[in-house]
Amino acid sequence: MKLVRIILPLVLLFSIQALANPKGKLFIIGGGTRSAELMQSLVNTAELRASDYIIVLPMATSEPEESFALLSKQIAPYSKAKISSFNFTKEQADSHNTWIDSVRNARLIYVTGGDQNKFMDVVRGTKLYDVLHEAFQAGATIAGTSAGAAIMSEVMITGDQKDNTSAIQTISKDNIITSTGMGFLKNAIIDQHFIYRSRYNRLISVMLDYPSHLLLGIDEGTAIVVKGKDVSVVGDSQVVAMSKPTNIKINKNNKVSFSDAKISLYTAGEYFKL
Repeated sequence: MKLVRIILPLVLLFSIQALANPKGKLFIIGGGTRSAELMQSLVNTAELRASDYIIVLPMATSEPEESFALLSKQIAPYSKAKISSFNFTKEQADSHNTWIDSVRNARLIYVTGGDQNKFMDVVRGTKLYDVLHEAFQAGATIAGTSAGAAIMSEVMITGDQKDNTSAIQTISKDNIITSTGMGFLKNAIIDQHFIYRSRYNRLISVMLDYPSHLLLGIDEGTAIVVKGKDVSVVGDSQVVAMSKPTNIKINKNNKVSFSDAKISLYTAGEYFKL
């Protein structure tokens, strides 16, 4: 009996550790143009074998066929792996077992750009959501661009704000609307098209709402590759990392202040830790 009491907690501990250390990788693209170098890096990251295949999930976009055709064309010079697109509906995400099983066993799963809320409305709370996590745990590379980047975080920036007149012009707490994303990244939050669209105000505002998280602004044509706690940067531009604001205050005019936040800027070939 004592042996059973010892073994069961150990089994639970090892299960928790396995979930905390997935075998898979994330390839998170900030949107924009995907260079040949970026596509080569994506294929290399996925370590595609002859028997492997790629699944594209285009639920975020209003142009699924066009998005799939472009991605297929861009990947073709670097991999002969079969590539398929499954444009799930909410019902199919719980019931289309053939598609769901294909996602489970894919080596590379790619989420297109578009509207991250639209993607999560289809996937959240379904078998497909669970299977995506199973694939990630088992060693699949999960990739995404733009909206497909935003969904990677547990805390997902929706693209909306409470005060529609001030999101670009001001930095404020409790204004940027977030939701629940896929949660491949637990303590980091992704913003995309970052430098090109000057989204500093938005990301600083989110940092003030989630001061214990790492905020990552990924520019267009650029990606981060995440394996465990290790992050590398590839592509044409840069990645901004913000964290650890202290002494956050809101004054009587509802203006916010803070001190001593950590801000880093990374470019291709550089590494950092989550």
